[in-house]
Amino acid sequence: MAQSPEMRASDVDRDRVAAVLREHTAQGRITMDEFNERLEQLYQSKTYGELARLTADLPDVDLRNPPAKLTEPTPAPKSGMHSGMRAAWSAWAAASSINWVIWLIVSITSGHVIYPWPLWVMGPWGAILLISTIFGGGPKQR
Repeated sequence: MAQSPEMRASDVDRDRVAAVLREHTAQGRITMDEFNERLEQLYQSKTYGELARLTADLPDVDLRNPPAKLTEPTPAPKSGMHSGMRAAWSAWAAASSINWVIWLIVSITSGHVIYPWPLWVMGPWGAILLISTIFGGGPKQR
């Protein structure tokens, strides 16, 4: 049954027209000010004719089957370590550097070279990271 312009529109009909207006705004056919004006008129509309006037100057939009959007190709996976392993090695390097700076400051201020205790921090941690890097299985594929 065809809808006559005098027939009363439902909330679902108004929501459908609002979605069409949002789509045209996203595509740049109408400005945000025009969108807001039309939206105010939309929710005051009572008939199909009033709804049709809000979109009369816009091309038809099929909301059920929108055009396929072009997507950028996903970059090829980088060779080498995955980002989690790189982050672990970065944390190890930062902590080791800080410990060596502290050791150096203490050695200089005490007047003699003290025991190289940073080796106890970086040694076991570095060994675990090295084993994880070698036998960890490489980058994860999604």
